[in-house]
Amino acid sequence: MNIVILDAGTLGDFDLVGLPPETQVFQDTSESQVVERCLNAEVIITNKVKFTSDILERLPKLKAFVILATGVDNLDLRACKERNIKVLNAKGYSTDSVISLTFSMVFYFLIDLPYYQNFTQNRSWIEHNFFSHYKNFHQLSSRVWTIIGLGTIGEKVARIASSFGCQVQYVSTSGKNHRDDFIQVSLDEAMSSSDIITIHAPLNEQTENLIRKSHLESLKEDCIFLNLGRGGIINEDDLANFLDKDTNIKIGLDVLSSEPMKKDSSLVRHLNHKNFLITPHVAWASKESRENLWKMTLENINKVLEDN
Repeated sequence: MNIVILDAGTLGDFDLVGLPPETQVFQDTSESQVVERCLNAEVIITNKVKFTSDILERLPKLKAFVILATGVDNLDLRACKERNIKVLNAKGYSTDSVISLTFSMVFYFLIDLPYYQNFTQNRSWIEHNFFSHYKNFHQLSSRVWTIIGLGTIGEKVARIASSFGCQVQYVSTSGKNHRDDFIQVSLDEAMSSSDIITIHAPLNEQTENLIRKSHLESLKEDCIFLNLGRGGIINEDDLANFLDKDTNIKIGLDVLSSEPMKKDSSLVRHLNHKNFLITPHVAWASKESRENLWKMTLENINKVLEDN
């Protein structure tokens, strides 16, 4: 079969062992190059290259997408279904990696580690009169932690947070998840009652621009609010305007609506904000996760080959 991988570079320094020998490998593919590179493709492997209905119309031989990710919001799924194009993704490959960054961000803000690193690096501890130096910070136990999106990742975050002694509650963005072991709350209630809020939801019609100005303004004064789901769930213009104010609320993002971050993003002006942290969509990318992803990708390729 004619197989093409369009953005192998997103996997970093990873050896693509096991691909069928006829596979064409491109490290990166711009929008203008998509049709030319995929014109004869029967299977397209991609992470984030976008495929609209118009593009799919120009790819008559295409039989399947193998997605190097869990999320498939780069595809027009309705158009794929209409054209009988199969979509195979990698579910659950990065769960532990995303959770690792989630808790790293929480502790980064909860304890304010950069403050203490700076205190010792600038030799202030050497000049200090006492054995210890600290400012007020909180331990994780007893915090009210809300999970927005109680899927595979959200559920595991909830269980780990519970083991720390947090009071865990959740918002179901799909309306399908109803759990007896955690408290379900409305979005409005979550925003005003939580010490920590973490988003682990996909981007879809229910979640796009889910978090807007009114929600941000209702956050508790020292809340830690993180998005490790998908960019676009938080309205970024509303968030930028919110950060214009003097606030103690801590905001952490691993995802943006447009990636890589654009020069004209409304959030650029806050890159040096003391309570604002952006990581470059890295939560998924531990070495172990990328190994899991590649194993699942090869399995998905083999499924397509067996069906054809």
